[in-house]
Amino acid sequence: MCGITGFISFDLDNESIKKTIISMSKKLIHRGPDDDGLWIDYEVGIALSHRRLAIVDLSSAGHQPMFSICKRFCIILNGEIYNHISIRKQLPKSLKWKGHSDTETIINAIAHWGIQKTLEKIVGMYAFALWDRKERKLTLARDRMGEKPLYYGFSNSSLLFSSELKALNAFPSFSAEIDKTILGTYLRFGNIPAPYSIYKEIYKLEPGMYLEFHMNDISKKSIPKPTNYWDINSIAYERKINPFVSSDSDAIEFLDLLLKKTISEQLLGDVPIGAFLSGGIDSSSIVSIMQNLSSNPIKTFTVGFNEHDYDESFKARSIANYLGTSHNEIIFSSNDALQIIPKIPTIYDEPFADESQIPTTLISEFSSRSVKVCLSGDGGDELFCGYNRYLAGPKIWKLIKILPPILRKFISRFIYYFPISSWDNFYKFFKAVIPNYLQINNPGIKIHKISNILNAETIYELYLCVISSWQDSNEILIDKRDKFNQAQFLFTSKEKMDLQHQMMLMDAKGYLPNDILVKTDRASMSSSLETRMPMLNHKLIEFAWSIPLSMKMRGNRSKWILRQVLNKYLPKKIYQGPKSGFAVPIGDWLRGPLREWAEDLIDPNLIYSQNFFHSEHINKKWKEHISGKRDWSSQLWTILMFQSWLIENKKNNY
Repeated sequence: MCGITGFISFDLDNESIKKTIISMSKKLIHRGPDDDGLWIDYEVGIALSHRRLAIVDLSSAGHQPMFSICKRFCIILNGEIYNHISIRKQLPKSLKWKGHSDTETIINAIAHWGIQKTLEKIVGMYAFALWDRKERKLTLARDRMGEKPLYYGFSNSSLLFSSELKALNAFPSFSAEIDKTILGTYLRFGNIPAPYSIYKEIYKLEPGMYLEFHMNDISKKSIPKPTNYWDINSIAYERKINPFVSSDSDAIEFLDLLLKKTISEQLLGDVPIGAFLSGGIDSSSIVSIMQNLSSNPIKTFTVGFNEHDYDESFKARSIANYLGTSHNEIIFSSNDALQIIPKIPTIYDEPFADESQIPTTLISEFSSRSVKVCLSGDGGDELFCGYNRYLAGPKIWKLIKILPPILRKFISRFIYYFPISSWDNFYKFFKAVIPNYLQINNPGIKIHKISNILNAETIYELYLCVISSWQDSNEILIDKRDKFNQAQFLFTSKEKMDLQHQMMLMDAKGYLPNDILVKTDRASMSSSLETRMPMLNHKLIEFAWSIPLSMKMRGNRSKWILRQVLNKYLPKKIYQGPKSGFAVPIGDWLRGPLREWAEDLIDPNLIYSQNFFHSEHINKKWKEHISGKRDWSSQLWTILMFQSWLIENKKNNY
């Protein structure tokens, strides 16, 4: 795991080129504290830099930038290629290897097969820049699901690229001009989806794509069309046409073997490896199989909360005790949040408002004291129908369609009339008679969300209601232009797909790469910790899309097939229960220990001077939230994270 950055510039002299690439590289030291390297071709004006977090082949043979054996190609790679040993065996035996790093395997594979065939073969998480000295061509590539980030764009006539925006900020002519047309999208989703970024003329390479720049493109400031080498839409179509046809028992056995193979590949490394354990189905499955494959206790890490409704550390502890892992836990408090929050703007580079970024940052720092790599269960929800919206959404939609609009509005207003605390008390009163599979955390917030869902006119609007922080940001935006394009998130197919799979696909294309994977990458790399996600192995993804919905959701339970695999390793009573993950009591904290911090950031005079938002709408929601009448924590957090980022960005400019 590493950090990469570079540029091709026609404007800088030789001394400035070297000084600039060194300055950009220093901004990424947290991604690679073990080694640094750079390569410059002054004739072309290209500079490449690599910060190394040494995981595989700790020797100097793994140093980057790295040249192919034929000397034609130079690469800087961020990530891990899990099947590189298999790929190496497919290459000519005459090749004289210097070491056993995956980077050396991949660059020579590209030299032998070319970029497209190599990308189709490799299994891993990665982002890399490849310079072809013969054709004078720069190729940028990103892994299939978007585990590793890669930004690119022009600053004047210079082409820049990097793992994180902070390195681009170190380029002399970088303007860091905020793209106001993306703010509406940010407020809706709490993140800035690829291919956009917070800055004008700077983009994110989308998952499963590569981009080739010839010198002519750079001189014209032209961005070529990216090439897809793998596409989740195509996988969904193909697997529906060619499904996995077998019995339940065969499918369970196949998934078990596939998980074992995937996890076994991801345990390769020359450093200590552990795992995050939240107590949910996904992380419990990963940890159970890890421990099954290991002769020694693996290290597991979890975070707990002082607030009982959010604390699942007891579940993780029970699972760890049963499996015999070497378990480590840290209890998270609002005081810890106050320590982490000031760091968030520099960790995430651009506004990012998933509040679980706070405990993820904490557990990453905690884990990094003991290991250099942690496996995570991220991706399981999108593959095996894990989110509550997959279970409840279609049922609500069927009800909505049969209710007259006037009745829907009445029910919506009735729900909204009672504050969240009243619904929480109502739920607690009946909790004893509610079946286990229907029990939820934070019931008042979720019941209030139903009031918005009742007004949806299409299944897509229902989906947006569920995942959006701000349903309509026009009320607070001064500049109401918005790049959000509904069409790019819609699922379209000649073959009809059930509502659950439509939502799963939209999550796999949007929420997963733009939120979950961004959160995990930045939080972990801020502490120089590599995270690996077995659920995102593309062979596992292809299998998950090939099985019917009945194997994912059965008897009002999500993740049916994954639960059957987990039953081989854990008793049901240990892992059953409502899902929380790393949910955070941010609403309560904003009314308490975070109140002063928040009020400083949304001070009406400050908001007015910045000229992005109308302060009166923010102030109204703040007062309603503080009173306990409503929970506006999700909406307020997007504003607070933007404000925090904006102030830090202007202060330091990284």
